[in-house]
Amino acid sequence: MINSGIVAPLLRPGRVGDIGSGAGLPGIVLAIARPDVEFVLIEPMERRVAWLEEQVDLLGLSNVTVLRARAEEARLPSPLDQVTARAVSAFSKLIPMCVPLLRPGGEMVLMKGAGAIGEIAAAEKAVHKYKLSDVEVVELGESLGVETTRVIRARVP
Repeated sequence: MINSGIVAPLLRPGRVGDIGSGAGLPGIVLAIARPDVEFVLIEPMERRVAWLEEQVDLLGLSNVTVLRARAEEARLPSPLDQVTARAVSAFSKLIPMCVPLLRPGGEMVLMKGAGAIGEIAAAEKAVHKYKLSDVEVVELGESLGVETTRVIRARVP
């Protein structure tokens, strides 16, 4: 949970989608940490959606909507400002899932493991195809004495 909450300062006020929310990491944790941000938890599995909706109700999170859909098939009333994901897929596969959900100038904030730099290199073609900019790895948590959390950030045109 710490490595989910540690991402909160990278989010801006607006609408953030969490792809593959599953057990609510990082979506529910971030919604608690950032009540000024509207979250859309996108999860395809019915039982996980039911669990997420139950947790949102129990926690009284008025800044969260749960959407049952695969990211590639999600229909949103308006584009998102940012998209996050944790343990969903490789960066190269997340790019075509996330970009269509984002507004122009929107940003991906993707939690990754120690191989984050290698994932960027492996996604070179997709980065170029989707014209991503400001692609970087941000390392968080070192000063807290916890395991480093790596986040790939990238902006869409």
